Amino acid sequence: MRVFVTGGTGHSGSYIIPELIAAGHEVTGLARSDTAAAALSAQGAKVRVGDLEDLDGLKQAAADSDGVIHVAHRQDLLPSGGIDAVAAAELQVMLAYGEALEGTRKPLVAAGSIGSPGNLGRPATEEDPALPSGEEHTGTLRVRNVVERAVIGLAERGVRSSIVRLPLIAHSTTDSAGFLPGLIALAQEKGFAGYPGDGMNAWNAVHIRDVASVFRLALEKGPAGSYWHAVQDGGIPFREIAEAIGSRLGLPTVSIPADVLMLPGYFGMFTNLVTLDLPASNLITRQVLGWEPDQPKLLADLDNGHYFSGVSA
Repeated sequence: MRVFVTGGTGHSGSYIIPELIAAGHEVTGLARSDTAAAALSAQGAKVRVGDLEDLDGLKQAAADSDGVIHVAHRQDLLPSGGIDAVAAAELQVMLAYGEALEGTRKPLVAAGSIGSPGNLGRPATEEDPALPSGEEHTGTLRVRNVVERAVIGLAERGVRSSIVRLPLIAHSTTDSAGFLPGLIALAQEKGFAGYPGDGMNAWNAVHIRDVASVFRLALEKGPAGSYWHAVQDGGIPFREIAEAIGSRLGLPTVSIPADVLMLPGYFGMFTNLVTLDLPASNLITRQVLGWEPDQPKLLADLDNGHYFSGVSA
């Protein structure tokens, strides 16, 4: 299969492309710079020069391919327009893909968020749709729901579209900008690893290599209009994550009361995230796609020590 991939030099994409090539697919990656083009070539992919602003170019790339995997975002829009601007730009990209792929039954697989169904009071399943963006929901996670719903909606137009929901933590030896490095840096800055209240709110996680296999399987055989859960650890109490970080850093683990938690600057950029409780199931993904995650789970990967190389305990 000839596959067009965006975001191929990012954390997810740099694992997705080798996964696809190892399975025998021919991959073309989008590159907006010489550096990105060189990185894609080093992975064994062909290069298409362009960017996410060129909707006509994206439509042509999709039309020329047997399938599309989209994991890129307009992060350059964050400083001026925030997540709303990023989502608005991504929506236009998805609609452009829809025009190119309408009626072809070709696959379009895009990245989504495990938080898109909202806090259900139970583990979210692949059958739980993304909430309409106007419903009450955690702000950052809610905004992108319009993108997820648009992708799923393309199934009605003859596109084999699906969303791979990603967990809060996607860990690996190359993870340098995710939530986990941020939590580790925060613990170092504060002198302790904090958790909200009793710390029993559930976060989820997966190794990025296992994420790559979900994207490949969804591309190859995922039914149209489906959500997939690239989740290995379906619900780790936040306290256990904090305790693992504190143990590796030689720092105490401390409960942060609710009245202190929301003080300005206390958890910084993580203030609205540390209280999330988003347990999730991967049962349908495993049954339908035959996905079997085989990489280390989160706590085992923390024990491997690579997140703490160069850090003095």
